[in-house]
Amino acid sequence: MVRDVDVALARPERLTGSQRVLATGLVLGVTLVAFETTAVITALPTITDELGGDSLYGVALAAYTLANLVALVVTGGLADRRGPRGPFLLSIATFVLGLVVAGLAANMAVVVVGRTLQGAGAGGFAPIAYVLVKRAFPATRQATMYAILSAGWVLPSLVAPAFAGVVTDELGWRWVFVGIAPFGVVVGAIASRPMAAFGPVASHARDERDRGRVPQAVGVAAGVGALAVGLRSPHPATALLLTAAGLALAVPMLRRLMPAGFLRARRGIPAVVACRALATATFLGVDSFLPLAADRIHGASPVVQGFVIVGAALTWTLGQALTARRPDVDPAAAVRLGFALLIGGTLLVVPVLWSGWPLWATFLSWPVGGLGMGILFNPTTVAAMSYADAGHEGEVSSQVQLADALGFSLMGGIGGAVVAVADRGAIALRGAIAVNFGLAVACAAVGLVASRGATRRA
Repeated sequence: MVRDVDVALARPERLTGSQRVLATGLVLGVTLVAFETTAVITALPTITDELGGDSLYGVALAAYTLANLVALVVTGGLADRRGPRGPFLLSIATFVLGLVVAGLAANMAVVVVGRTLQGAGAGGFAPIAYVLVKRAFPATRQATMYAILSAGWVLPSLVAPAFAGVVTDELGWRWVFVGIAPFGVVVGAIASRPMAAFGPVASHARDERDRGRVPQAVGVAAGVGALAVGLRSPHPATALLLTAAGLALAVPMLRRLMPAGFLRARRGIPAVVACRALATATFLGVDSFLPLAADRIHGASPVVQGFVIVGAALTWTLGQALTARRPDVDPAAAVRLGFALLIGGTLLVVPVLWSGWPLWATFLSWPVGGLGMGILFNPTTVAAMSYADAGHEGEVSSQVQLADALGFSLMGGIGGAVVAVADRGAIALRGAIAVNFGLAVACAAVGLVASRGATRRA
């Protein structure tokens, strides 16, 4: 029996023509979202300059993130109840509509509406992709497919900023939105056809429970939004009120959406999902603030600021490729190693806080953290999806994606608040970035403890 398993792991099954088309469509969907996200962030300062919308700059970013958070929960349930094809086409249509609305916007408020639609559309892609990997591909290919999907972010991260800059300078920022829209239609045409073979699996009895997840997702998004605004408020009373209200709203809703025992990292899928949230928060706590350090402390150009973190994106992909070749890897061991490398990478980049430190050394150091993120990312995805029974793939995939979004939103909100305190002169920016690095290490340390329960279903 063991020999048969070893042979299956060594010789993955060949994909059919339909599976290859589906894989192509899913990867193109991830790449499309990644390209749009990166390109729009590059063009957004120019947009606010032209439309006089500096006050809505942060709102445009937050609207996308919060709409994305709600959509990934809603779409996961729809994929279980209705099958993946309908929700996927709805997501594509919403995403393309958002691009057109933002591209034709006459003021910044309309851009925010467009960004909200884009976030809602993009939020459906990842849960549906995970559902289809689980249902459409043989077990020997699933780990590789998860790695390939995540790798869809690498090329856009390298190319999209330069593309957006050239398009904005030569054609105008509107083409950053409108120019991407036709590709959304193409992706929808390619990917949706093979999805027709996969219908609903969930029973009608789950409809009522799944409908309850929609207001819960809205509650989490509203709570996270209130928390982020409260943390940034310069007025102590307002900050305390909004922070308390955000936590009071988000935590109970989150407990209903996530696996039971998530907040305690209980053994099994709760610990797996908790580790994903902690890993995302750790990585973001460093990766988001290294370019800021390169700018404010070292006076680096925008190109150099981006270059500092490119190496981590590449080693993230390398780490995923290594673990994808070993679908039998123990997830707890991979998570422990991943968090250890994240801690090591964070400590290695601390010298960037001194102006005399060469940025090329930071470029060589932070890939250690990227490798750690890549090593733990795939095994946690495979482990989490091993708990997805037929008809529950969308629910489990949305929980994994929600963990990523939660880590991103919380560290972005807390880290941004620390930087905002520095901007008001309460502490030095160097100290604020050091605090964020410390928070990243703390998240990774908690992740090391939680990793003991990050097991795959037998």
